[in-house]
Amino acid sequence: MFCVLQFYSLLENSAIANNTLQYRQVTLFAPTNRAFQKYKGSKDDLILYHMTNLAKPLDQLDGSVSSELEGNPPIWITRIKGRYRDDLYANNAQILQDRSNYIQMNHQQKQQVLHVIDKVLVPVRSANKDTTQIYNPDAFHFLNQSENLDVGDHRLRSFRQRVYQNNKGNVFLSEGKHTFFIPVDEGFKPTPRPEKIDQKVIDGHVIPNHALFTDATPKDKDYETLAFGDNVRVTISFSTQSNGKASSYYVKSNTIVGDPNHTEGVVLAEIVKANIPVRNGVVHLINRPLMVVDTTVKQFLEDQEDGPLHEFYNKIQDEGGEFMQQITKLRDLTLFAPSNLAWTTANIVNVHNRDKLREILNLHLVYERLTVEKIRDENVNQLFQVQTAAERRKLYFNVIKHGHNVTLTVEGGGVNATVIEPNIAATNGFVHIIDRVLGLPYTSVKEKLQSDPMLNNTYHLGQQGNFNEELGDSTKRFTYFVPRDYAWHKAEIHFPSAHKKLFMKDYGYHVRQILERHLVVSDQPYTMADLKRLANDTVTLPTVRDHLKLRIKESDKSYYVEWQGEWIHVFRPDVECTNGIIHVIDSVFLKESDVRVTRSPSVPLMATHVTIILSVAMLFSVKWLLL
Repeated sequence: MFCVLQFYSLLENSAIANNTLQYRQVTLFAPTNRAFQKYKGSKDDLILYHMTNLAKPLDQLDGSVSSELEGNPPIWITRIKGRYRDDLYANNAQILQDRSNYIQMNHQQKQQVLHVIDKVLVPVRSANKDTTQIYNPDAFHFLNQSENLDVGDHRLRSFRQRVYQNNKGNVFLSEGKHTFFIPVDEGFKPTPRPEKIDQKVIDGHVIPNHALFTDATPKDKDYETLAFGDNVRVTISFSTQSNGKASSYYVKSNTIVGDPNHTEGVVLAEIVKANIPVRNGVVHLINRPLMVVDTTVKQFLEDQEDGPLHEFYNKIQDEGGEFMQQITKLRDLTLFAPSNLAWTTANIVNVHNRDKLREILNLHLVYERLTVEKIRDENVNQLFQVQTAAERRKLYFNVIKHGHNVTLTVEGGGVNATVIEPNIAATNGFVHIIDRVLGLPYTSVKEKLQSDPMLNNTYHLGQQGNFNEELGDSTKRFTYFVPRDYAWHKAEIHFPSAHKKLFMKDYGYHVRQILERHLVVSDQPYTMADLKRLANDTVTLPTVRDHLKLRIKESDKSYYVEWQGEWIHVFRPDVECTNGIIHVIDSVFLKESDVRVTRSPSVPLMATHVTIILSVAMLFSVKWLLL
């Protein structure tokens, strides 16, 4: 068992542990050497918290086991069902099953079991040896005696005072296994915030009947809190946020149903000290109270100096202040805020122009309150779109369902992002954290066609004759008028025969001709604003095959192009790509005469003549027989 030598060294130096091994049943949870290298805390009496006085093989581990440390504090066991094998955790340490379940008998014929774990188990400890020692406290005694416990620099007086004033101590005394979230004193600013911590909010900090440790808990799974009833319904879920180098743990309360004193929406809090085991469950210290919505969007961003949006906040500061002034004045807004990881993309790092940066930031701002639920409701019968603070720039939403899981995506400026943290509530709106920065493309024209569910038919047709492969050329600049799937459905109604033939493999030549009509190749891509400036009357654009003559007009904040006498709505203009621009249109540049075939394309002309000759010969043969 070379991987646990540091644990073995501690074991050898503990007289109590050696005596237990000699005479009693034992289960040992042995951290790996790597686990001890990462552990920076005290090792005093640590060995006894990794021992129990009963032998428990893997198949018998469930609920909790009592440790041999003074007071016998529990080690909480989490079993996560797997398809082939369950994952097992002791507190927040995963049991490495391939190196566990080592069973043997001691000299007293007592069974002993060894399990190897990937983290050191850390019990609740007194702050120093000179104070009264506290062993195996429940959550209430932990809260009450926090000044005498080793919780780092954190203080819990403000929350404790609210618990006393609201007579909610019984919540933290409750027997069983529960998860308790306790906000630290630093999170009780601004001043009015403590008054908002009422009985219902305190209940919203407790998940009953589950001892949830950070690594052993599924991310984004909602757990009902004590504040989940008929009038108010609050859930809590865990999540992680990465800045590209390290990850931080967060919890979010979601007030699904509120009342006049409890605003609906999500409150996000960082876990500043996690996984503190207590007699009736586990405690997590968080940087601010849950459920309390008392900051504006601006204040929320300012609070994210080291949080999941600090890179976004830094970009707002780089912009010079106009964007922050804008959101400060708004009474109703929604901000789609890119995560820290989203800003690490190379082409984003190189944006230093303030005007360009302001345009990008404006693309993330909407002048109304939009919850995910509202977006889903608006998206039922048609693709929901909304104007942004960027001139003539809209956001387009798509709801993707996989069984019970629902994912919301948002596209802006050619970038498709996924909402990863929805409905963070502020007093003047909502913040949704997304996984990409809108307005700075990262896909080619080909890749955009391939990934956009609205453009499936055009992409499918372009697969014929390798037309799509040309759209990945990074040395060219394309302006592509791409019919969305709705446009091809219209074409099927107006030109059923031509439409049917286009989607047959044997008509690749005609498909290519039609698609080339939609594709402009020039020194630069053209936005719709560029085309409108160029077109005093009609603009002629060099397509791959010939020329495309269009007229452009703008009406009711939308663009239209006229082709062959038909005014066609530009459903999504200016979808930027790394090698061009896509304009998504509502009709196909298609004429009935584009596909005219008098014979089956799969039958060669000579074969057709042979068939006719044979048919005539058979006719004469039948006539001869009748005579």
